[in-house]
Amino acid sequence: MSVEDDVADWLERRSERVIQTSCAHVYLQADRALKVKRAVDLGFLDFSTPDKRKWALDRELAFNRRTAPDIYRAVHAITQEPGGAFAFDGDGAAVEWALELRRFDDDAVLSNHPHLVDGALAETLGRTVARAHIGAPATPDGGGVAALGYTVSTNAEHLRALSDTLGADQVERVIAGTNAVLAAQSPLLEARRLGGFARHCHGDLHLGNIVLEHGAPILFDCIEFNDRLSEIDTLYDLAFLIMDLDFRHRGAAANRVLNAYLDEAARGLPIGLWDGLAAFPLMLSARASVRAHVSAATGEATAARDYLAAAERHLRPPKARLFAVGGLSGSGKTTFARELAPLIAGAPGAVILRSDEIRKRLWSVASLAPLPSEAYAPATNACVYAEMLKTASTLLGAGRPVVLDAAFLAPAERDGAAELARRAGVPFQGIWLTGDPTTLRARLASRSADASDADARVLETQLARAIGPVTWRPIPAEADFAAEAPALAA
Repeated sequence: MSVEDDVADWLERRSERVIQTSCAHVYLQADRALKVKRAVDLGFLDFSTPDKRKWALDRELAFNRRTAPDIYRAVHAITQEPGGAFAFDGDGAAVEWALELRRFDDDAVLSNHPHLVDGALAETLGRTVARAHIGAPATPDGGGVAALGYTVSTNAEHLRALSDTLGADQVERVIAGTNAVLAAQSPLLEARRLGGFARHCHGDLHLGNIVLEHGAPILFDCIEFNDRLSEIDTLYDLAFLIMDLDFRHRGAAANRVLNAYLDEAARGLPIGLWDGLAAFPLMLSARASVRAHVSAATGEATAARDYLAAAERHLRPPKARLFAVGGLSGSGKTTFARELAPLIAGAPGAVILRSDEIRKRLWSVASLAPLPSEAYAPATNACVYAEMLKTASTLLGAGRPVVLDAAFLAPAERDGAAELARRAGVPFQGIWLTGDPTTLRARLASRSADASDADARVLETQLARAIGPVTWRPIPAEADFAAEAPALAA
């Protein structure tokens, strides 16, 4: 037996359970897990010597402590003592290395419960990822065309090698379509690289690498072994999570994660955030292609073909369209917008631009932080609507459908939305939510943890205001929004 085998036997006898992966052994003990890299060289990673395994574990510890500091503890030497016994950090020579993690409930990993990613958790997850990207170091020598092109080319190689399982015709369609879109989006990808969107990211951000503890999502197990896979565009990092949710038929959750991410990212990432969504279909497709060839290689033929179909579907971008949802406070504008946005063709649906969140960004406060009354002065309102329409124009230019979520009490505000759609050459649909004042008052009284600061006083002011004729499609605030939204999204 080799030294590696002897160490593995020694650790297994001291563990409750061992998890085997293609690259590591994970030994589960009472209150900790010990991760030991396999002595393998797979080309894209090389753990063939103890020094290389230590290098990888040191990086894994450092990188993962950014998002999971309470889980990742230390790297330990496994030493061989006089007489041949093994020890942790002993006086003998180091023959192997182990990463110590706090043990957590592996059933709490979100891939086991994708249905939990909904509503508030999806909102929190999107903002958590955005904050991780804001805090990540910029890597201007990574990202851009080279990084995504590396994945696209390796995907093509693997897909062709597995075409008997995947179907040669569809493989070639996906490869050709991906190459065409990559060429078209290359200037944008390079502009984003130079503009600060190439960062040291997680790199493997799917539901299997997110654990839920005390209601909070924790990102763990990022890529440490190949910088070409982790020094990437921030949107490409996000794309894995969005693709994963969409593939699991969690479209509403994917849309909520995306919109929460964008609002939070707009607070700390560079100018140019919104333009980048033109490349998002390509990024989603590339992530699905990765899953397709990995699934095929591990014998999951049905899943592999489903992922390849998803990769081809993502290459067909959605049509840019503009929706606006208006009405008095408490009428359900945000609820309706969130019902409508995921249904608009092209995963993950429309980007929602919410005036309440834009106002908080302009005042440089968190989305749930209350604002003083002067933040709602007429001049500030004008700035909020101007910013909303400006951002919507950028998104429409990037080919994304958009839902505007604002009161739109002034005729000029409603006209501005319609005029934007006309200038952009896209279809427009205005939706006006109507409600009995008693219902609206009750809703505002029960509202909590929301970006809107509207209360009963604000509503009474709105009720006394002359808003002029409204030509948008009326929908009662008491209606079943889930039944109303699909016809509008079609």
